[in-house]
Amino acid sequence: MGGDYAPVEVIAGAVAAARDLGVSVLLVGPIDQVSDEVRRCTGGAVPASLALLDAPEFITMDDAPLSALRRKPGASVRVAADAVTRGDADGLYSVGHTGAALMAAHAAFGLLGGAERPALAVLVPTLAGSAVLLDTGATLECKPQHLCAFGVMGAAYATITLGLTNPRVGLLSVGEEAGKGTELVREAHALLSAAPVDFAGNVEARDVFNGQVDVIVCDGFTGNITLKVCEGLAETMERLLKREVGPSLAARLGARLTKNAFTRLRNRVSAVEHGGAPLLGVNGLALVGHGRSKARAVRNGIATAARLVDGQMVLRMRDALRSRADVW
Repeated sequence: MGGDYAPVEVIAGAVAAARDLGVSVLLVGPIDQVSDEVRRCTGGAVPASLALLDAPEFITMDDAPLSALRRKPGASVRVAADAVTRGDADGLYSVGHTGAALMAAHAAFGLLGGAERPALAVLVPTLAGSAVLLDTGATLECKPQHLCAFGVMGAAYATITLGLTNPRVGLLSVGEEAGKGTELVREAHALLSAAPVDFAGNVEARDVFNGQVDVIVCDGFTGNITLKVCEGLAETMERLLKREVGPSLAARLGARLTKNAFTRLRNRVSAVEHGGAPLLGVNGLALVGHGRSKARAVRNGIATAARLVDGQMVLRMRDALRSRADVW
């Protein structure tokens, strides 16, 4: 029920995932409204691969998440998180109110041992392939030990998602030297130096995309701004390129010849391709999608969730966090 295009696009994406991926999807929301939209989308009855779970309430983007979750015990995101806790589903996926999804998952699943705060992990394109950026908005104000845990979780996630045996971890700062940055960054640097990860030291913002490291660690405030700048830059560059092509024949021919390359580049920087960012550190699988997600993004987000279930991400994250106990 969440997101700019809910429930039509969300349900269409869920139907596509169930049809294309061979996974079972549990749709949570006001059951009459959801079932009517499923039938409209499929042209008939509810497919066997789709199950419906009634949730008479939902949280809007204008709601304050904490008070809304308290006032609305039947909110869809809360009912969905409880379904995962009961074992009725293997993971939670939401494109609705990010704060509500994070709080619902945190309350229902609890935290893994060694993870004092959760972190949203996003894959960003680099010259070497991809890197994990975290936190991108789950924990805005951090302590040094939180950033250290983010480094361990990010390395584990890079191993699971990118297939890296020994991911290099960097700490986002205003300079490469160990003494640069805020007090938070300097203290986190010392902790990460002793953590069970391949710590490469500080990286500057200009190095986020050059492939120098595989994991970039920062607090949620800094990470969210970094991510939004990336999104805005990608959209603006595409518009600028179209504008610069102009009316000349040579420019139009050049644009046509490079169209596939630009399409591939746009796909690499687009949130649509992955569909969602996992919430690391909670004792259950939760993915948060972009509020502007349409059917394709929802379908891909469910695909990502299925891969993380098959890869036993939560169990592997638990083992990784256990290995950092000697740091403290």
